[in-house]
Amino acid sequence: MQPFSSVIDTTTEVFRADCDSRPILDQIANKWSMMCMAVLDEPRRFNDIKRRLQGVTQRVLTQTLRKLERDGLIERRVLPTSPVGVEYAITPLGESLREPFGRLYDWTVSNAEAIRRSQVAYDARGASSSA
Repeated sequence: MQPFSSVIDTTTEVFRADCDSRPILDQIANKWSMMCMAVLDEPRRFNDIKRRLQGVTQRVLTQTLRKLERDGLIERRVLPTSPVGVEYAITPLGESLREPFGRLYDWTVSNAEAIRRSQVAYDARGASSSA
């Protein structure tokens, strides 16, 4: 895997406020977006997605799914049932995110304990320096 610094020339790159990548990164790096993408290993109905994402509100899930659909990462399909149902499925573009997201997720799991230890140490230093 290439290091981040070899992908982006950090000596000359300017992360401009109007850069096209910013809103895309904001959307796909959102915790609910990535969790929605993760549970869409097969087409799922709204309530099935909601059950799999503990803590997400109906409003936030609706907004997240709409944004992902707008970005072309998932598709929404109306089912010919009574009452009418809707299911969501990942698109080929969304599927292309699985590999990099999987690596990020694996990194997160592998390093969670080290990060937690750092947070505890940092918080302890902050509490003693503010006293």
